[in-house]
Amino acid sequence: MNTGIPGENSDDLWARDIRERLANDDLEVDGQLVSASNATWRCTLGGSLKCVYKPQQGERPLWDFPDGTLSGREVAASLIDRILGFDLIPPTIWRDDGPAGPGMCQLWVSEDPAHRLVDVVSTDEVPPDWHQVLSAEDASGRPVALVHADDQRLQHMALLDAVINNGDRKGGHVITDDTGRVWAIDHGVSMASEPKLRTVLWGWAGEPIHAQDVHRLQQLLIILKDDDRDTKDGAPVAELAAFVSADELVALTARVRALIDTRRYPFPHEEWPAIPWPVF
Repeated sequence: MNTGIPGENSDDLWARDIRERLANDDLEVDGQLVSASNATWRCTLGGSLKCVYKPQQGERPLWDFPDGTLSGREVAASLIDRILGFDLIPPTIWRDDGPAGPGMCQLWVSEDPAHRLVDVVSTDEVPPDWHQVLSAEDASGRPVALVHADDQRLQHMALLDAVINNGDRKGGHVITDDTGRVWAIDHGVSMASEPKLRTVLWGWAGEPIHAQDVHRLQQLLIILKDDDRDTKDGAPVAELAAFVSADELVALTARVRALIDTRRYPFPHEEWPAIPWPVF
């Protein structure tokens, strides 16, 4: 499928191969993740590849999102991530023939807990050069801090979240795998038209966006404004329109334009909680 995304490298080709397998290989259910808010199954494809499958019919209704749209928003967020060139979200596709009906399939990523980049620590144990986002007390009344690493991959994740209006960037949604690669997961409550940004990654709030990342935003804006490409099968805007509303696409474009104009990471919105709960 032609996504309109230029400059494929070897990593892009690997991800494209994974997406093709996610879309076409037989899904064998391993089991359900009982801790997830919505129905989430782990499956095996082709006897070896593990994936997460979130069926549309297993979504818990939310007051502020249309029913049956959460798994599609994960696909939309993945496409935005690919256009920006961050490649933080594991390969993700929409599949109509899942075991429980249509839904999202995403490459399963296993976490290496020894290399966690977001943490809650005692206030006297904050790692050097890490960002402290929140001060609080634990159940025993001891002072603790919510912190995250000063890491460019997390900085890119914070910018991605601002673009997609991610309402649920918990610490557990930032994963470092056993190769050291950082991944972003769980984007079902993103892409809304109203401001809903909630994240543990506020360490860069108000700081300048790097010039090369402003350029990424400018390229995304060109794609979003290119009306001719809206009508072509496989074009990015056409793919996005399959999962988010016209109003949400307008709001997405406005968020990207605002980030380009200010060239700074946003501050929390005054009328919306800044940090998700629980943070993990």
